[in-house]
Amino acid sequence: MVLSSASRLRLFRVVFSEPGRAFYSSGDKLSGSVQLEAEQPCRVAGLRVTAAGCARVQPRKKRGRSQEVEYLKYDEDVRLEEALSSDSDGCFLLPVGKTFSFQFGFELPPPGRLVSSFRGKLGSVRYYVRAELRRPSKHALQCEKEFQVEEPLDVNRADLLAPVAASAQKKVTCMFIPDGQVSISAQIDRKGFCEGEDIFINAKFENTCSRIVVPKAAIIAKHLYAVDGRTKVLRQKLSAVRGNHIISGMCDMWQGRTIKVPKLKPSLLGCDIIQVDYALMIYLHIPGSEKLTLELPLVIGTIPFSGVGSRTSSMCSQAGSSWTSFPSAPPSYSNIHRDLRVDGPRTPLLHDYDGTEDEEEEELLSGGSHLLRTASPFNGPTPRLSTRTRAEGGASALHRNLT
Repeated sequence: MVLSSASRLRLFRVVFSEPGRAFYSSGDKLSGSVQLEAEQPCRVAGLRVTAAGCARVQPRKKRGRSQEVEYLKYDEDVRLEEALSSDSDGCFLLPVGKTFSFQFGFELPPPGRLVSSFRGKLGSVRYYVRAELRRPSKHALQCEKEFQVEEPLDVNRADLLAPVAASAQKKVTCMFIPDGQVSISAQIDRKGFCEGEDIFINAKFENTCSRIVVPKAAIIAKHLYAVDGRTKVLRQKLSAVRGNHIISGMCDMWQGRTIKVPKLKPSLLGCDIIQVDYALMIYLHIPGSEKLTLELPLVIGTIPFSGVGSRTSSMCSQAGSSWTSFPSAPPSYSNIHRDLRVDGPRTPLLHDYDGTEDEEEEELLSGGSHLLRTASPFNGPTPRLSTRTRAEGGASALHRNLT
């Protein structure tokens, strides 16, 4: 931090011993120096180094009071007499033309006392080192430097390795008239993940209403801020996948459908006034109605999964044992498929839709009339003559013409 000439200091800044270090954790040693260089000879009364860390939530209304929780407090009076001479008043003389470095160092509290750094819309968790230079008969000068804290979060804990499952259903109405229902049952193999890992989703979607529904899944972040006895929750969608549309009387299953965890800050779980949670939201988009959703909680950690073997194989085994109990497709559809089965390629229930995702979303939001109009009546494809048949037919015709 370079100050103006009025302060009579050319240089006043805090420098860490490891400037390239990304973050610190509980129990780490943080050290550095305060650098001073005078532009004109000046007198200083003392130098104090303070380290602090606190969580702070500021309400959107300026009239509201902010909420703060302290997690780190350290202060140290730097010994200037080892490098500077003093006068009769006990002040120290800072000469011109030389840069002085005054060392400091401290150890961060043990595990369980700190929370990770965070910055959000309504609050933050912030750590910094501040230097305060006291001057006789003048206001003290200050400069500070932030540092990041990241507490380790191991996703290999037993509670984070347990599978997570949930189910939900909803009755659909049209002008207050019952119109069937939709349901979701979903499971993931564990709760804890790190950035870059794949989440394998097992899910079953059933649609007995008259509308076309679309299954989707998304990773969402939830920021919770506590202030004035109330909690404010902000949600953000981070990444998403979608499945094929499901018409009336049909069901769809995801077996090991993957969604990748993007680059995220770890879950913030130990703070008293700020909490950062993640969840896998699985939902059905229902035209003309509120979507059906369920959420499977996630914990984003810093120490990745270290299980032996492939997660894909474990998911397949779980899928085979856990998902066979689901009811089969509606009987009416099964009977139609069995009785009207044809040789050769099976005619799809709907023509392949090759539009963009946004175009398909618009079709579904408008009631899916276009998709319903393209439904096939289950007629098999027109049989094609083989090459041999066409050749024989052509030869017979030629013989008749010659005779």
